[in-house]
Amino acid sequence: MIRLVPNYTAQIKRSETVTFTFDGTPVQGHRGETLVSALMRAGHLNLREAPNDSAPRGAFCCMGLCQECAVVVQGQVVEACRTDVSADLVVERA
Repeated sequence: MIRLVPNYTAQIKRSETVTFTFDGTPVQGHRGETLVSALMRAGHLNLREAPNDSAPRGAFCCMGLCQECAVVVQGQVVEACRTDVSADLVVERA
């Protein structure tokens, strides 16, 4: 395969790694990135269940318009795409 642009991934500097929990499971993310990014990278695509038929729901727009990525953080329902990762955050499915 031919690369049309140089690969600069080795030069990306990430912020420090922090650990939070999602449904009791430890997940690592980088301080300042969104919850939805860290959760998707860790393989957690089902963030909540639909109220009518309990179908799995996950991130859709990733910019705060659709509320499909709603999760519970410290007892409050928030959008995972608009919430930053921080150490010791407790996140659960909504």
